[in-house]
Amino acid sequence: MTTYGYARVSTDGQSLAPQEAELKAAGCIRVFAEKISGARSDRAELAKALKRTENTRLDRLARSTRDLLNILHALGEKGVGFKSLYDAWADTTSAHGRLMLTVLGGLAEFVRELIFARTDDGRKRAKARGVRFGRPRKLTVHQRKEALARLANGETQADIARSYAVDPTTIGRLAIASHPD
Repeated sequence: MTTYGYARVSTDGQSLAPQEAELKAAGCIRVFAEKISGARSDRAELAKALKRTENTRLDRLARSTRDLLNILHALGEKGVGFKSLYDAWADTTSAHGRLMLTVLGGLAEFVRELIFARTDDGRKRAKARGVRFGRPRKLTVHQRKEALARLANGETQADIARSYAVDPTTIGRLAIASHPD
């Protein structure tokens, strides 16, 4: 049986070499490798590997349980088996492995939803305490009022922006926000 592998790192500062070496040592005749975020769905090397892959690490293959199950389903429809070097239970070539993937995938999804619920609850409590999320405003309340008055008097957005050392779009957004239609 011919074995292919897939290696991925998220940033340029990380090295693909250890993953590639492990996949070669496991018998992969070709390793598809790329430096790209796992959150992106347009991973060119993954697309190539999915046409031929047999061995890869789960955390390199998919970002979410749903993504993993979709990929493994697509591979199964093509008659391709999947076997992880690091996760012995992740083996779609056996009924036991498929069962384990389904059960553990469901547990992972459950844990992710619990984390999201706790995070969301914490965010709501913080908002109730008056915590403001997002980037700090570039202009104070006084500067915003002053900028709007200057706009009303005919000054250009560019001139006003220059005087406050902000981008003209900052002033443009002020003007839009002050006139909701």
